[in-house]
Amino acid sequence: MSEAKKVFYEKRGRRYYPVWEYDQELMDAFPKGSHLVMCYPGGRSTRYNIEPNHAAMIAAARVAEEAICSAIVKASEMKPSRTPLTPGQIKAWNKLKKEFGDDMFGLRGVSVRDCVEAGTKAMLDEANTLMSNPSVKKAWEQLVLVAELSK
Repeated sequence: MSEAKKVFYEKRGRRYYPVWEYDQELMDAFPKGSHLVMCYPGGRSTRYNIEPNHAAMIAAARVAEEAICSAIVKASEMKPSRTPLTPGQIKAWNKLKKEFGDDMFGLRGVSVRDCVEAGTKAMLDEANTLMSNPSVKKAWEQLVLVAELSK
């Protein structure tokens, strides 16, 4: 193993002064448990203390979060409670949408991200409930085995 800590220096005049320490073992350390790390351009997402059986589901939900958010934004756009009946009502509604612009999506006061996270949590809770059934757990283990064997 290489040196654990690296010290970086800055030159001021003719002398070098330590300005920063980097400890790879400390920076990349994880607490005890199972964790899911996803790296993507410009960032990294880490979910701590996950149920190992749900790693694939959590990863799929994480990958789909942006698509889910877009779908929820579109679906949660304000709509009149009933179809406008007159051309004047249609014109007024379209003017309201134009005037509010992107603020139209926030009129209900819900966060799309919170909705997606709540949906993901509900999916995981349901999976935990289903896994309490011995038959479902055995079927899941067989599925995982077949998936591993097919790699």
